[in-house]
Amino acid sequence: MTGRYPIRSGMDITNGFRVIISTGSSAGLPPNETTFATILQQQGYSTGLIGKWHLGVNCASRNDFCHHPNNHGFNYFYGMPFTLYSGCKPNFTVETSKSPKPRITFFTQVISLGVLTLIALKYSKLLPVNGIFLASCVVFNLLLIIYWYVWFQYSHYWNCILMRNHQVTEQPMNTERTTYQILKEAHSFIERNKNVPFLLFVSFLHVHIPLITTKRFTGRSKHGIYGDNVEELDFLVGSVVDAIDTAGLKNNTLIYFTSDHGGHLEMTDGKLQLGGWNGIYKGGKFMAGWEGGIRVPGIFRWPGVISPDTVCDEPTSLMDIFPTVLHLGGGELPTDRTIDGRNLMPLLKNQTLHSEHEFLFHYCGPHLHAARWHEKESGAVWKAHFITPVFYPEGTGGCYDIRICPCGGDRVTYHEPPLLFEISKDPSESSPLQLELKPQYVQAINRIKQAIAEHQRTITPVPQQLTFMNNLWRPWLQPCCGTFPFCWCDKDINMTSADFTM
Repeated sequence: MTGRYPIRSGMDITNGFRVIISTGSSAGLPPNETTFATILQQQGYSTGLIGKWHLGVNCASRNDFCHHPNNHGFNYFYGMPFTLYSGCKPNFTVETSKSPKPRITFFTQVISLGVLTLIALKYSKLLPVNGIFLASCVVFNLLLIIYWYVWFQYSHYWNCILMRNHQVTEQPMNTERTTYQILKEAHSFIERNKNVPFLLFVSFLHVHIPLITTKRFTGRSKHGIYGDNVEELDFLVGSVVDAIDTAGLKNNTLIYFTSDHGGHLEMTDGKLQLGGWNGIYKGGKFMAGWEGGIRVPGIFRWPGVISPDTVCDEPTSLMDIFPTVLHLGGGELPTDRTIDGRNLMPLLKNQTLHSEHEFLFHYCGPHLHAARWHEKESGAVWKAHFITPVFYPEGTGGCYDIRICPCGGDRVTYHEPPLLFEISKDPSESSPLQLELKPQYVQAINRIKQAIAEHQRTITPVPQQLTFMNNLWRPWLQPCCGTFPFCWCDKDINMTSADFTM
């Protein structure tokens, strides 16, 4: 969205959840950050976001919408202000070590035990306890229990919602039809804006746990329910591309298909794989260093501009979307902040052989886990790992006991000297190079360390957005289609997959 490393905007955390955990929290993309949608909007583009947002909603009141897509450059928004998670699908529950539920449960139990102890001490006369203080503790404890119950027992009402701009249209959302509501909205946006310049960002709920595959695609794939979900995504993307072509926009529209991270390997149900597969690449989602977590598809289409069947092996980043669309839309890069992305058009049009990224830095929260160097002279791509997660069971590619690998602490290994791989020859990162064998290995490490030092000098302290307190659910910030806490409605027209033909 911003073309910047998340650490620059405070969208990371040292000891937290690493993501926004509630639509009723004050966490989110800071209003002073500039998205590519904001600049294209200023250039006269009609801008739309259909699907997931998960960058916050409100700051101080239910109606300030400071983090909302409409406040970050999108004229039109339809979709989830949160993200798809297990609570959104009935009878589907997956707990992770990063779930706030155990922490809140423990805190509630400790407070309850303390209050009961005070009551026992007072009425046994073993210790004088002020009655007003005791009453205050009892009230606080009851409020905490109510808070815990309301937040977790009804979390699907708070988080699994659909919005159209500032209005909640479905609470909770019906996951059996959400897929095709999102597709219908994408088609409608294209049709409404086919005669004006537009930017459309479609963020499908596929292929994300809990894998909401419609009946039409259930059982279609030989690779189980994840395969079914991928096949449905293939149809959804194809339908959007067809809408562009039908509108007569094929030759003047850049389409970019990608993902935000690799498969979540640890998400399994017995032997059934729910979170995807990363092929030869080690690791997965939530791992900032290993290729399996950060290497994603990048598929571009622009007839007459990008040559078909072109394959590019140069290192690029999702941050490159920002300068690329600004270039195409006639906008200018902000000069008051560091932009880490690079314009992709020279690379896509074969006007240059190499990516402008000589170095890319891979963070896990605020921890720099790895960095890669694209050595222009030789064409080699080196990657140094400074921190790696400790996999469990040993020898596997994930943290199967806790489902989400941590960024720091005793479940990571700190490497000095760093692990070094030549990614261009060993993309599976299976054989760390022995530094003592060749001087060029040590030279690569030293050059990467120098680049890291130069990069980190550009990082300035900013308020952290994902702290525990910012991430706490606040009823007064909760989007609600009704009078809180009676938040339920269905303002959307029923849709089924039958409305779209293959």
